[in-house]
Amino acid sequence: MFRAIMILLTFVAHSVAAQSPLTATEFDAYTRGKTLFYGFGGQAYGVERYLPNRRVIWSFLDGKCMEGVWYEQEDQICFIYEDQLAPQCWVFTEFGGGLIAQFEGDPTATELYEAEDIGEEMLCYGPDVGV
Repeated sequence: MFRAIMILLTFVAHSVAAQSPLTATEFDAYTRGKTLFYGFGGQAYGVERYLPNRRVIWSFLDGKCMEGVWYEQEDQICFIYEDQLAPQCWVFTEFGGGLIAQFEGDPTATELYEAEDIGEEMLCYGPDVGV
């Protein structure tokens, strides 16, 4: 069974590598107005809401949400969030009816995939309030 899973994962990785990266226009058309959950290693990783004018809200599913913006740079979609001004760039491809995001287009780096509906809503709690 383990061998079959590894063969399948290898096939998926090679198939993803062969896909063309989404352009900014394609990425915007796919994501605008949606809230997408992303997985990593078979576990829920985070959720992002895509708003008009290339604005986003990201959460690691912990109720802490960060607002940001995205832009295209070469073949990558880069995000800047309010708490981190260094851009985080990803190569997005569409595969099997969902998105796959590879960090900086590096096949050895983090790869997130659009998770199916996990039956959760994006929760954003208010700012921390002191005593």
